Amino acid sequence: MKKRYRLGCALVVMTTMSLNAQKKPTSLDTYDVSRTLPIVDTIELKEKLLLMEQEIARSNTAQKKQPFLYKEVVWDSTLQNLNDRKYAAKIDRLWMEELTTGTLYDSISAIVNDIDYEDVDYPELTTEVLKQRLAELDARTPFNVEYNRSLENVIKGYLKRHKPTLERLMGLSHFYFPGFEETLDKHNMPLELKYLAIVESALRPRAKSRVGATGMWQFMFNTGKLYGLDVSSYVDERMDPILSTEAAAQYLSKLYEIFEDWDLALASYNSGPGNVSKAIRRSGGRTNYWNIRHHLPRETAGYIPAFLATMYIFEYAEEHGYHPAQPDVNYFETDTIRVKETITLQQVSAYTGVSLDEIQFLNPAYKLDVIPYVKEEKYYLRLPITAIGPFVANEKNIYNTAKKELERDEKTLPQYLEVPSSVTYRVRSGDYLGKIASRYGVGVSQIKRWNNLRSNNLRIGQRLSLYPSKPMATNPSKESSKSVVSSGEKKYVVQRGDSLWKIARKFPGVSAENLKVWNDISGTKLKPGMTLVIAN
Repeated sequence: MKKRYRLGCALVVMTTMSLNAQKKPTSLDTYDVSRTLPIVDTIELKEKLLLMEQEIARSNTAQKKQPFLYKEVVWDSTLQNLNDRKYAAKIDRLWMEELTTGTLYDSISAIVNDIDYEDVDYPELTTEVLKQRLAELDARTPFNVEYNRSLENVIKGYLKRHKPTLERLMGLSHFYFPGFEETLDKHNMPLELKYLAIVESALRPRAKSRVGATGMWQFMFNTGKLYGLDVSSYVDERMDPILSTEAAAQYLSKLYEIFEDWDLALASYNSGPGNVSKAIRRSGGRTNYWNIRHHLPRETAGYIPAFLATMYIFEYAEEHGYHPAQPDVNYFETDTIRVKETITLQQVSAYTGVSLDEIQFLNPAYKLDVIPYVKEEKYYLRLPITAIGPFVANEKNIYNTAKKELERDEKTLPQYLEVPSSVTYRVRSGDYLGKIASRYGVGVSQIKRWNNLRSNNLRIGQRLSLYPSKPMATNPSKESSKSVVSSGEKKYVVQRGDSLWKIARKFPGVSAENLKVWNDISGTKLKPGMTLVIAN
């Protein structure tokens, strides 16, 4: 039987055995000296042993100085003696950059939007072999994985031109797929739906499309709200991998109930049920995706082929010589703690010793790196399992110290604002549709559709029904000098110590590569005072 590359593997967890394997004695009194040294009863040897013990003791004392704020807290000695290795730490840092980079999202978006159905010369995969493998996939999945010339060209195009991108995605999938499969299995849905998150977002939690679809599963604001995903000035649960996957499973399940066909359910997930029903009508009542594809929006027309090509390559990765780049490190098991007071991710990093990059990666739903405390809401902090115990054991001290720091810096934190599900806006002098759309984070066409407007003309006093996609204050204050909103764009003034990566983190869905393209930057160096354009 052929070996296959399977992505439904369990998440690798750092175990006690792996920790014990790296554990080293911390002083000479842990050794049985009589077994390791010749017994020489001389004063010189005893003096050498004493000096060695003193040197090791000084070294251990230096290592035990923890970068925590609580000097009165006595941490578990076994934790104090765990020393990281520079090479392994470097690998962890590079892996975290790989997990959070925006270049994969840019790449996958280009791949999906630029699908070419022209003949592709790829002799490594013959038509006969492809037909056999697609038939195998078709037999074990509920999707219509039928051979046709268009799908063959898409698959060969992927194999020929996009191997590096797909290998990187395979590496990322090891982190996310187990959670996806657990949720899909709970809803009795095809596990292959996990590949949809690759086509949608390249597995980037903070991905944001040009029309505002956000997160791994690319929820629009109203659809996310409909399925219980909270959006406020601090939180966007569309970016939470677990909550958004649960919402996506519910939404896809509902679409399948409507169409009773997974291909059509996926097409409607991308473009909406209305566009799919119109395509069915225009094709004379046909319901096979490949027969209605030409009547769907261009993006959706390439959506299912991209999904099927991704499924094929992931399932037959080994046969095509794919070797996903994965660092040789253990992945930490994680757990959550319900937050009882407002706390920033920077504070969590300082108190636990976990890097800020890792904490941000584990908690992508907090847009401003702040976890708010709201009495009626439940917000959770996700941490590596090794940091959960110390955090819980010192919870009271942590919140007391965080509260004092935040009171000192209170003016720098924005007010917690919920995004209203709908508002009624009264047109004022000087208003126009573009201005209103920019203020509420929506499109001009959406405003016209919501209010049955046939033109762009407005009259003073006219009332408009709006469904905002971003928080709005009742009396909005003046914009910060660092971020000025104008005609759908934001402008950011570079500060000392800024980098493209740091600035991108301030704007959800924006990558360092985006900043370079929008501002015609070739390198990575920035000068304080530079003004960068942030496309909305």
